[in-house]
Amino acid sequence: MKENYIRFDWAMKRLLRNKANFDVLEGLLTTLLGEKITIQRLLESESNQEDEFDKYNRVDMLAEDSKGNLLLIEVQNNNEYAYFQRMLFGTSKLVTEYINRGEGYEKVRKVYSINIVYFALGHGKDNVYHGKTEFRGIHYNDLLELSPFQRQTFKVDAVSQLYPEYYILKVNGFDQVAKSPLEEWIHYLNTGKIPETYHAPGLDAARERLKIDSMSKDEKNAYYRHMDNLNLLKSNIKTEREEGKLEGLQEGLQKGRAEGGREKALSIARKLKTAGMDETQIAEITGLKEEEIRKLS
Repeated sequence: MKENYIRFDWAMKRLLRNKANFDVLEGLLTTLLGEKITIQRLLESESNQEDEFDKYNRVDMLAEDSKGNLLLIEVQNNNEYAYFQRMLFGTSKLVTEYINRGEGYEKVRKVYSINIVYFALGHGKDNVYHGKTEFRGIHYNDLLELSPFQRQTFKVDAVSQLYPEYYILKVNGFDQVAKSPLEEWIHYLNTGKIPETYHAPGLDAARERLKIDSMSKDEKNAYYRHMDNLNLLKSNIKTEREEGKLEGLQEGLQKGRAEGGREKALSIARKLKTAGMDETQIAEITGLKEEEIRKLS
């Protein structure tokens, strides 16, 4: 009999915050970062939302590893055109929050931003993207490197290791045969399924502890409501994407704004509302007030 497993975003909200289940999350981080990651503790994260009835929610977790690095893991279900900027904001906020006033810059913490997105973010063929900061000469294209003293002091080999690093896992629609431990994880993140042949770090622990059948009746009901809401959201976004509306609407909005076209913004808001998009998000896209959007028919 095939087991059904709890999807990762729900597990992050309900189960992976328990220290006894850290090995699941450690397995994902180890597989992604290519080195053994041991979570020392979880830290407070302002943007985490605990309301399971918020169908457009995002979930994030902030952890500290055994080396003192900060690990921000975020799952985003809703389409967000400014998501790249929010990734930047999140890491910048952590850098400034986790240094004590008066400390030298050498105390700035390393931040890893792990983003699991269930929507089409940008344009690209891959499922996993890695971003880091490097400095290259504009004349010789040489890579700016650390001095021997800096390497010894900071215990890193490259300038990029001092800066935040970003990982984006675009898991939606991954239907390939997994050929690596990371692809095994992406398959689980997308489908909630863990075939018996998958043994990437953390998946054996997930297979043992994240069974839907182990949930209480109330937990199952809340979980299935969550999944129904996500399926509705995915359907709405897919419809907009296939018809080429969402991108065209945003372009039309920019043109309308340039022309002072309030009517254009209202027209776009009506279409997005009809498609089932959340009023708060419509307000962010169109610049209209939520009260105005609520009155639209």
